Amino acid sequence: MDKITFKYTKAEKSWIMQDWANSAYSIMVTTAVFPLFFKAVAEGSGVSGADSTAYLGYANAISTFLVSISAPVLGTIADYKGLRNPLFTFGTLLGIFSTLGFAFVPSDKWLPLLFLYALSAIGIGVANIFYDGSLMDVTTLQRMDRVSSAGFGFGYIGSSIPFIIFIFFQLTQILPLSQMALIKWGFVLTSIWWFGFTLPYWKNVQQIHYIERQPQVVRSSFKRLWQTFRHIREYKNAFIFLLAYFFYIDGVGTIFKMATAVGSDIGLSSNDLIIVMLITQIVAFPFSILYGVLSKHYGNKRLIYTGILTYLLICVYALSLDSLTTFIILALLVGTAQGGIQSLSRSMFGQLIPSERSNEFFGFYNIFGKFAAVVGPLLMGIITQYTKNSLDGVFALIVLFIIGAIILHFVEEPVKPAAEN
Repeated sequence: MDKITFKYTKAEKSWIMQDWANSAYSIMVTTAVFPLFFKAVAEGSGVSGADSTAYLGYANAISTFLVSISAPVLGTIADYKGLRNPLFTFGTLLGIFSTLGFAFVPSDKWLPLLFLYALSAIGIGVANIFYDGSLMDVTTLQRMDRVSSAGFGFGYIGSSIPFIIFIFFQLTQILPLSQMALIKWGFVLTSIWWFGFTLPYWKNVQQIHYIERQPQVVRSSFKRLWQTFRHIREYKNAFIFLLAYFFYIDGVGTIFKMATAVGSDIGLSSNDLIIVMLITQIVAFPFSILYGVLSKHYGNKRLIYTGILTYLLICVYALSLDSLTTFIILALLVGTAQGGIQSLSRSMFGQLIPSERSNEFFGFYNIFGKFAAVVGPLLMGIITQYTKNSLDGVFALIVLFIIGAIILHFVEEPVKPAAEN
């Protein structure tokens, strides 16, 4: 236990705690509860099941597109001294208050609900640009894999706690609340959890690597961004990695966001889906930590390939989904790979870039990751509406993993310094 918990510095622990905080949004809103809530509201207003799934995919695509086009500029601005934390705070509070707003939307108004969801997705997307970029400020190159993996790992556990509280009240029905009212209180709890556990980050994570502020910050940021593009050959390895990341993380994100909607389409109940998502979170915790430990011995690139192979199996297996048992098997497979492939992608990229320009480069990291997430949901939405079968939409994602794996082959893995204790 000491090796896992007590050897982290205060800054590292606070950084990890932020993943603990915002991951509550990921399971309560992105994955498990909100998609079912939205589909119930939409279908109650006469929208078909396939169309409500497609509209949710379109909302994900639009919000991620807006984040992606702004990410490089925001990241470049954040590299200036004293600007990263205020931008992080803006994105975080936008996400928190939009999520809180779900509780106040009338239960027969699906369009305002979808709009607030898009705003919340923009908020957490913007905040995560600066959260990822701050990894360079809280740890060293030697410890980066371990800290990044711990962030994802403990994020799965942290997100599970409000989720378990919600499930307890839903299954026991000990509170005199309707199902809709209970779900809305779940969104309130998510907002409070997110805010409360972000406090250590606000207190202890400081911007150590930065560029001194210049006059006309925005204009200077565009100039720096243009210089990066002009000298892109100097960072060839990092940008080849980003191109590979663009494709394989697209598939990862789409499966994550659309899983419960797919489960609903094959006839699973909301309680079944919520429990399955909890199982996924529990499985993802040790496997995220394991990926970080194994990277020391086998390297990031080989383990990212392991994650890609797992997702290829997931895409093929999705065609056989027809029961709770098959969906649990699919969810277990997702849990073994999801956190590991994301955490090692983040730390590997951090090892390929200059630390004083980490926010700018993580802006590119986010534009590739977020813009990729436009393609996946759109692809899945179009295929689902065309075939009237969301399982075909999941299978279509296989091409993204194959292309990502091919491009990753050309990335030269960075040589890490000698390990620290």
